Amino acid sequence: MLKETEEKLAQSLTAETTELLPFLPYLFQDFWELGIDPGVMTELIHKHVGLSESTRVLDLACGKGAVSVKLAKKLRVKVKGIDLIPEFIAYAAQKAREFSVDDLCEFVVGDINEAVKKEKNYDCVIFGAIGDVLGDHAETLNKLKATVKPGGYLLLDNYDFISEKQSTALFRETGLELIEAVSDDNPVRSDENDSFQLIADSDLGMAAITARVNELIKKRPDKKALFEGYIRSQQKEYAFIENQNSVDNVTWILKKA
Repeated sequence: MLKETEEKLAQSLTAETTELLPFLPYLFQDFWELGIDPGVMTELIHKHVGLSESTRVLDLACGKGAVSVKLAKKLRVKVKGIDLIPEFIAYAAQKAREFSVDDLCEFVVGDINEAVKKEKNYDCVIFGAIGDVLGDHAETLNKLKATVKPGGYLLLDNYDFISEKQSTALFRETGLELIEAVSDDNPVRSDENDSFQLIADSDLGMAAITARVNELIKKRPDKKALFEGYIRSQQKEYAFIENQNSVDNVTWILKKA
């Protein structure tokens, strides 16, 4: 299962092969937020989830822990983050200490396909836009639903740009109630001056990644074709996102019956 997860993770990151995965920490070293907006997540959880000292949140594919750490800091909830890349988890733990929430945050290296079988009874689970790592849309929602308690919540970000009609049918099929959807027409930015922000539809992110790729080419000229292929795939991805004029980037909060 781990090999399959790695292959799907590589695809979701527009990498042509899993050979690129060990280089991701270097490529993304300039960013803390890797796509998901902590501000939106914090706002939705604060608004809809009944919070207490015992509130537990699961952050699957947590990346470098930006959402987890900022949720813990602002809402004082307990958060467990799981990601496949050890360097990301180490960075997340470092940021938790920096923000003085290491007592509220737990970060674990792991395969989220295995995690969804074992992690149970959370008040809320967060899952970002990382393709079909957990399966197709219905499979993903059913696996996520199994990790939260009755009445618990799922937060999904940028879910493959599916339409409103498709999402409505999907939520009905999987027994989930749509509580609120927030589009990128009115985003809630978490830290406007955070130099680690990854702004997916700007030139800033692409320029930073390109610079790191060029550095890697100098360090590992034997991998030049691999790195140049990644840049081409990233350029296509950025162009695709910017051209999605008719489909908003949406964050959903859903409730389990």
